[in-house]
Amino acid sequence: MGNEKSNRRYLTGLIVLLFLTWGFVFLDRMTVLYLGPFIAPALKLNPAQIGLLASALAVTWAVSSFVLGNVSDRVGRRPVLLPAVFLFSILSWVSGFVRTFGQLFAVRALMGSVEGPTWSTIMATISFESPEKHRGRNTGFAQSASGLVGLAAAPVLATQVASHFGWRIAFFVAGIPGIILGIILIRYMREPGRAKAAAAVSQQNVEEKKVRISEVLRHRNVWLSCLSAIGFMTWLWVLSSFAPLYLTQVVHERATTSGFVLGAGGIGSFLWGFGVPWVSDRMGRKAALLLFGLMSAFVPIGCMFLGHSPYLVALVILLTWCGNGCAALVLILVPTESVSPTVAATAIGLPTMVGELFGGTAAPSIAGFVANHSGLGAAMWIAAGGAVLMAICALPMIETSPRFTGVGAPVARAELDLS
Repeated sequence: MGNEKSNRRYLTGLIVLLFLTWGFVFLDRMTVLYLGPFIAPALKLNPAQIGLLASALAVTWAVSSFVLGNVSDRVGRRPVLLPAVFLFSILSWVSGFVRTFGQLFAVRALMGSVEGPTWSTIMATISFESPEKHRGRNTGFAQSASGLVGLAAAPVLATQVASHFGWRIAFFVAGIPGIILGIILIRYMREPGRAKAAAAVSQQNVEEKKVRISEVLRHRNVWLSCLSAIGFMTWLWVLSSFAPLYLTQVVHERATTSGFVLGAGGIGSFLWGFGVPWVSDRMGRKAALLLFGLMSAFVPIGCMFLGHSPYLVALVILLTWCGNGCAALVLILVPTESVSPTVAATAIGLPTMVGELFGGTAAPSIAGFVANHSGLGAAMWIAAGGAVLMAICALPMIETSPRFTGVGAPVARAELDLS
């Protein structure tokens, strides 16, 4: 009994720490986008270059999330996660020293390579350590930090610090929390028991490793998660890249006002980021993804049609920023509930990689070039289209929620085989 209570207390503390860690990973990633109105004139950047900055980080994030997530399946979570936490914080500081677009592009690309594995290792750890009936709730809570810290606090913090002290100082401030959390995690986090067992099992030859990855690839839900991830990443990164510019350059709001408006979306992202996975435990993954994916399309639409009323657009964004909650479904819950626990981080890393490459890398660049020729409104329509794609992918998915399948993860293999 005492041991069970101790384990629950450890799990609670671990989830809180990983919640904060993921939140500050996202803060570091998003800061450069919210500082766009300050950096663009200082470094003479156009909308296409702003999109390329998001793309540079996304492509390296994509590859490292998959490759190092797979490594963590074999060697454990701690050896991958802990160094990454320190490195992304240091690279945030380095961002404050850049003098040219090329330098900033290179630094952000490096940051993506060390931030990518934090996603797969954090979520695989929580998925492994959580009781089955609370898996959706716990993973949803942890990933909702991207909303509270990265999307609510980041735009306000970044724009306020930049307006008072300069955008370079904003990068220095953003890097401090990661160092503190890294020190705490070294002392607190233990190697997940099942991940440690998986690491021992997976000391195998090259042929066996190929079989492990092929196991992930032969599930229909994994492929649909990859496609849905493209929609989510398109929605998120095109919106995050160009909504600040749309509100300041088209609607002519001040950068600080834009920061507060988008910060409301961050609060909504936090609430929905926790709420959508929790609701999906009860209504099913498919229905939740369809409903909340469609709701997410109203965020860019609200910016376009209600942008001249900042309080109203903030309310609409608050109520409809559901995409980050959907991310828990397509990037964590559906993939991990469809495969063996020994390849959980790989199953998380694959949709993340595909989504980042196409939705996080290609989409902002394409949207930037389209915006150069057709205006920033075109980029907002691209973001709305990403949300619709995310929802449509729910239709052919096979339900994986234990409440509906009656079994734990992974769901019945025969139901998911593509063969």
